[in-house]
Amino acid sequence: MKWLMLALGSAALIANAPAFAQPAAQAAHPQVLIKTSEGDIRVELYPEKAPKTVDNFLQYVKSGQYNGTIFHRVIRGFMIQGGGYTTSYVEKPTRAPIPLESKTGLKNVTGTIAMARTSDPDSATAQFFINTVDNAGLDYPNPDGNGYAVFGKVTQGMDVVSKIEAAPTTTRGPMSDVPQTQIVIQSATVVGK
Repeated sequence: MKWLMLALGSAALIANAPAFAQPAAQAAHPQVLIKTSEGDIRVELYPEKAPKTVDNFLQYVKSGQYNGTIFHRVIRGFMIQGGGYTTSYVEKPTRAPIPLESKTGLKNVTGTIAMARTSDPDSATAQFFINTVDNAGLDYPNPDGNGYAVFGKVTQGMDVVSKIEAAPTTTRGPMSDVPQTQIVIQSATVVGK
């Protein structure tokens, strides 16, 4: 009888193993801290949903690509976009574009981070945007049959995102919706929990 109770107890532990493994699965979500001139934004990434997009973003983070870039496009009630231009408004060189990963089930809801792209669905490089409202019009298959690839979400600093979103904007050369006062990404680094 005692042996049976021990065996049942062991079986119960094995059956519950996935519940204990849950924190390890969450640890697989890389975290990136984006330090800006307006405050810090922390994002959690989802490699299990958008592996190529997350890998691409992390390569740019680790190479220092985003350090000293600006949020160059800010549209109230829509999103904030950055990661492509220096404080001199010069576009930074990038690696080759990546394939679009918009059919993952992740939605462009408030606080999610997604890749910016041109009308070519497979044109995303370094620029990203943070949705400041629910933007269902950007979800696959909208707006052009392809959607925009969400690959993570803001876990801390939505107040900073809102502050950036509220910045007065202007036109600068061919670019519109540029903050009148530069909002600089001072650094982007991979961080632990």
